[in-house]
Amino acid sequence: MDFETARAEASALREVIEQYRVAYYSEGASLVSDAQYDEKIHALEALERAFPELVSADSPTQQVGAGIVSVGFPPHEHAERMLSLDNVFSIDELRDWAHKTREAAGRPVRWLSELKIDGLAISLAYRDGVLETATTRGDGRVGEDITENVGWIPAIPQRLSGSGWPEFFEVRGEVFLRGADFEALNERQHALQAAWAAEQVAKGRDAESLPTRYPEFANARNTAAGSLRQRAENKTPEQLELMRDRLGRLALYLHGIGAWQHPGAVDQSEIYGLLAGWGLPVSPHTKVFGTIDEVVDYIAARGEHRHDIEHEIDGIVVKVDELAVHDALGATSRAPRWAIAYKYPPEEVYTTLLDIVVGVGRTGRATPYAVMEPIRVAGSTVRQATLHNQQVVKAKGVMIGDTVVLRKAGDVIPEILGAVLERRDGTQREWHMPEVCPECGSTLRPMKEADIDLRCPNARACPAQVRGRVEHIGSRGALDIEALGEVTAAALTQPAEPLSAVLPTEAGLFELTLEQLVPIEVVVRDAETGLPKEDDAGEVKKRAPFRRNATAAEKREGVTARQPSSTAVKLLAELEKAKTKELWRLLVSLNIRHVGPVAARALAQWFGSLDAIRAASRDELAQVEGVGAIIADSLLEWFEVDWHREIVDRWTAAGVQWATPGHPGPGAAVVTGGVLDGLTVVATGSLEGYTREGAQEAIIQAGGKAASSVSKKTDFVAAGPGAGSKLAKAEELGIRVLDAAQFKILVEQGPGALG
Repeated sequence: MDFETARAEASALREVIEQYRVAYYSEGASLVSDAQYDEKIHALEALERAFPELVSADSPTQQVGAGIVSVGFPPHEHAERMLSLDNVFSIDELRDWAHKTREAAGRPVRWLSELKIDGLAISLAYRDGVLETATTRGDGRVGEDITENVGWIPAIPQRLSGSGWPEFFEVRGEVFLRGADFEALNERQHALQAAWAAEQVAKGRDAESLPTRYPEFANARNTAAGSLRQRAENKTPEQLELMRDRLGRLALYLHGIGAWQHPGAVDQSEIYGLLAGWGLPVSPHTKVFGTIDEVVDYIAARGEHRHDIEHEIDGIVVKVDELAVHDALGATSRAPRWAIAYKYPPEEVYTTLLDIVVGVGRTGRATPYAVMEPIRVAGSTVRQATLHNQQVVKAKGVMIGDTVVLRKAGDVIPEILGAVLERRDGTQREWHMPEVCPECGSTLRPMKEADIDLRCPNARACPAQVRGRVEHIGSRGALDIEALGEVTAAALTQPAEPLSAVLPTEAGLFELTLEQLVPIEVVVRDAETGLPKEDDAGEVKKRAPFRRNATAAEKREGVTARQPSSTAVKLLAELEKAKTKELWRLLVSLNIRHVGPVAARALAQWFGSLDAIRAASRDELAQVEGVGAIIADSLLEWFEVDWHREIVDRWTAAGVQWATPGHPGPGAAVVTGGVLDGLTVVATGSLEGYTREGAQEAIIQAGGKAASSVSKKTDFVAAGPGAGSKLAKAEELGIRVLDAAQFKILVEQGPGALG
């Protein structure tokens, strides 16, 4: 790159970075995610390293925060500059920084390590033990005086307790929202929206046309910043009440000091003890280590359990603990040399919502999902995310064309948190739930009164529902047929001219022949838009998954060009094997509501055959442990439907075996024993090495009961990222919680091997 090109690129980067900085530091708004902002900064830093003459005092790489550009809060000058932190993004970079810092210190140092809170930085100044000012970071020298608003935050004391505090001193910290408070705040928004909507409907307004007056908040950081920077002027009594409610939920952890003559402590960790004694909130998560290896272990451990902490974090801050070394090392124009922030890979990113499309699942539920500009988050590229139902779309307040905040819940499931309202430019458009099924044209409706979800009532013939049921039959939790996955299920159930679908329902699955499979052609669709692809001639592209062209040798022997593919042969072979699989797997494959692997196993072990299950009364079904009244009713209702009975009859005629060989009959459950015999285990969250069904299967194979909820009868809970309320319940009841490695030991060797 030549100098002129570099200068033009640097100028463009500075312009966009400045826009982001002003929004973030002065307006409490995030126009891009932290990761995307960091990418811009790194690109500018790289240019300035390659062309040092591009570096200037006003470059974002040399500055802290941003100057005050908004109107409303008076400016206030910090008694001592409020710096930012430099970042590293790999352990190697961290080790390199630690080595250079230790060398510059000229002696061994201790490392104070603390969580990097994703919140809003503020400075508090106390004089004679009374809060004098509370100020935002601003540009590091001058911030906004938000003392009035801070008075509504219970976590920030107006008057210090204890004794020994100096006449005047500054402390720095991070204002944030705890996860539970953020969720409660959104629950409040939902309740307010529902009450307001009900009031409007009572006045004669159409519920579907109502706007979102109380939108869901997108993320905790922006909500905390926005709450702190609200102005009371010109607010209605209701708005004032809501403002004070939001402020009252904010929390604060202090992480440093500003102006303070003679602190009377040797280390910063000792300072934290003094502050706590005066009633100031300090983080309970700080640690002091003697080696950088210990810091690295701490970073890894916290990264594995980052969702277990009461607030959002995006990294670990590592500091030299000794205050004298702080003075010796000094600071650059924007950051201290004695501290660094290690940033975890991003969990939240910003992307564009291209469309909202409705998909229909095997139960008929119509689910809107977001189609987004592809973006990498938490280790993988994400293009789609579920929006659950039309009320969730309305509550989140997202519009097609919005810039949205995306994260992976528990590092697994993509989730849209909300729209970046500051990025709206008038081109966005509202989305409305369709009235008919996109697959079969049936009118969508709730299946019972007050049901939020809309469903397609055409359960028997809707291609989407048949496709979902056929795919479920081949899944690991059902018949575990490797050749019967998503693509094969779609091919078998997709109506195609001039042919109808080979499987109008799943009843004909075990009757399939090569003659039926070979002619099947499926439309090739774009992975992102779902639209049919076209060839150079403008014809819709199709492919034949169950046939291949004859080889040259076959042609010489007179074999025709269209031959069954290996997929077709394998599918029929696996279907033949599936006819004699365990009864519980066959029960699961019938797609009876609520009858999953756990209930199916209980039924199969107790009754031994499908005939015995069908002959049982409601009470006889409900008395089986793991079944109960709801599943009993579901079984009875399923067999009342004629086309359901047709499935069983045709499968039976095709050779499916509906009985467990050697089973002694109803009531004589077969007990297999195992290392978990008599124990109840709940698996929740994402356990490394196991799918959800795989974890339940491992528990059952070991002789244990795989429960779906935590109670006093639960012996162990295996919890991974995204465990949520089940983990909290286990901790509340004092039940032992295992990680993925311990769970593996439990199911393979039993509880005695855990130690």
